Amino acid sequence: MLTHREALAALEQAEIIRSEEQVQDAVARVAGEINAVLGQRHPLLLSVMGGAVVFTGQLLPLLDFPLDFDYLHVSRYGNDKQGGELNWKVAPRENVAGRVVLVVDDILDEGQTLHAIKQRVMELGATQFYSAVFADKNIGKRKPINADFVGMELPDRFVFGYGMDIHGAWRNLPAIYAVKEP
Repeated sequence: MLTHREALAALEQAEIIRSEEQVQDAVARVAGEINAVLGQRHPLLLSVMGGAVVFTGQLLPLLDFPLDFDYLHVSRYGNDKQGGELNWKVAPRENVAGRVVLVVDDILDEGQTLHAIKQRVMELGATQFYSAVFADKNIGKRKPINADFVGMELPDRFVFGYGMDIHGAWRNLPAIYAVKEP
């Protein structure tokens, strides 16, 4: 975790790479795409805590169909910059059985976390799995899963804001920032 002073310094030393307006346009576009595909399906939406909370909170009011809501909590990052071992804090519940499931997450980085979530959801008996991510990071290599709905592509840099954090701070920023490259 960053101290208050360190968090302010991290933001001051970062550069904005996607504006608040670009972020909001992406959310509206993704909502339209989800409405078109899942509008008649009454899915179970699972939000991935804690990064997806901002995206989910702004996406939900734009979805114009009935859905059920729940969450799961899994992480490979904690407060680190690089992914590690998968840590299930709250696994998907049995309420996915027989359901069309839409998982909402903040970022598709290497794809390991979303891939593991899909495997678990399907093992629990979901009939179909869809995923929506606010951002898909262009890491330059094949990922084990692709998201069905993507808000925006981001470069292969350490990013934060709009649900994504830098050592626990700045999930609350309305735009996307990147740590300046040396």
